[in-house]
Order: sequence, then C-alpha cells, then structure tokens
Amino acid sequence: MPDKKKIADLHFMDARCKLIDLAAFFDRMDRHEGNPDYRDLALRQAVPLLLENRPDRAKAILDLLSDESAELLESAPYQGAFGAPMPKKGGAQ
Repeated sequence: MPDKKKIADLHFMDARCKLIDLAAFFDRMDRHEGNPDYRDLALRQAVPLLLENRPDRAKAILDLLSDESAELLESAPYQGAFGAPMPKKGGAQ
C-alpha cells in the first residue's frame, strides 16, 4: 500500500489544478451581478465538507450535489444534467 508521500507524488498536481480551477470559478461568479446561481451555491456548500476530517468526504459531496427526487415525470423538460439539484420553486436560481 502506498504511503502519503507516494500518493502526494502521484496526485498533488492534479488536485492543485482542480482547487485553483474552483477558486477561479468563484472569482468569476463574484465579479458579476445578479442573483446567485443554485450551482454556485451548491459548490460553496460543499467546501466545508471538503475540509472536514472524515473518511467519506467524496460521498458526502456527491450526495450534496445529487438530485434524490424519486418523482417520475411525464416527460423530461430538458435533456442532460445540471450537476446539482435544482432548488424547489421559490429558491435561488
């Protein structure tokens, strides 16, 4: 089993890049006017989970960003995914 140094040697630069990408996304969102987007808010809610010392951070973040609705629709209003659950009517958009 690899030790922490070997894991850092293999994956640090990729994690660093993703973290800088996330910071750049927040910078872009903060520079512009308008109501907060629910996807931006969802990512910001995930940051504290990222910093918690727990063995299931990835699952906790995936759960936060997953739509758990079980309601079947007659037809889909769109094709594709948004990456975060859409807020209920009256929420931030």
